[in-house]
Amino acid sequence: MIKFNYVITDEIGIHARPAGLLAKTAKTVSSKIIIKANGKEADATKLMSVMSLGVKQGNEITIEVTGDDEAEAAAKIEEFFKTNL
Repeated sequence: MIKFNYVITDEIGIHARPAGLLAKTAKTVSSKIIIKANGKEADATKLMSVMSLGVKQGNEITIEVTGDDEAEAAAKIEEFFKTNL
C-alpha cells in the first residue's frame, strides 16, 4: 500500500467537475484508490462517494493506493491532485 496526504488548494474544494475527472482517472488503473477525509472514506472511482466527503479548500486528505500497479497509480493520482485540486 502507498499512502500520501494532500491539502486541497482549489477554492471550491472537491466539487463535481474535479470529482468526475478524479473518478475517470482512477478507473484507468487497476489499483484500488481510497480517499479519506473528515472521518469518512470514499472509493475514488465513485463520483458521488467522493463528493459526499465534503472536502473544502484547506482540508487535508489521505489517499491510499493498493494493488498491482500501485506505484504508477499513486504517481498518477498525486499528479492529478497537484494539477486539478
